[in-house]
Amino acid sequence: MPTEQDVRRMMLAFPEAEEIVIDAWGDQPTFRVRKKMFGMMGYGAPTVCLKATRETQAALLEEAPEVFSPQPFFGRFGWIDVVLDRISAEELAELVEDAWRLTAPKRVVKAYDAARDAAEGDGGQDQG
Repeated sequence: MPTEQDVRRMMLAFPEAEEIVIDAWGDQPTFRVRKKMFGMMGYGAPTVCLKATRETQAALLEEAPEVFSPQPFFGRFGWIDVVLDRISAEELAELVEDAWRLTAPKRVVKAYDAARDAAEGDGGQDQG
C-alpha cells in the first residue's frame, strides 16, 4: 500500500512539479506543474485525488469501484479519488504520471520522454 510519503515522492518526481499548500482548502497539499493542478491529498487522508480524462475515469470506475470514485468537486471533469490501501504502488505511479502528462506543457513532457528514453538506451548498452 502506498503511503502519503510515497505519493508525495511520486508527484514530485516529475519535471517542474511542485507542492503548493492551499490555506483556504484546510492546508491541503496540491501538486502542480506551472501552477496547474494534477493531484491533491489531505494530510493523513486514505485517498489521493488525480486528474484524469473522463474516459479514463469511466473505465476505472467500471473496473474497480472499490478503488476509484469520482472526486466530489472535480469529478465532472474526470478527476478521480484513489483509495491508497486498495492499489499497488506501481498502478498508482502510472496514474500519477498520466495526471502529470495531462497537465504539463507538451514541450516539458517531450523533454522528459527524451531524457527517459536516453537513460533507458544507456542502460541497454551497459547490459549488452
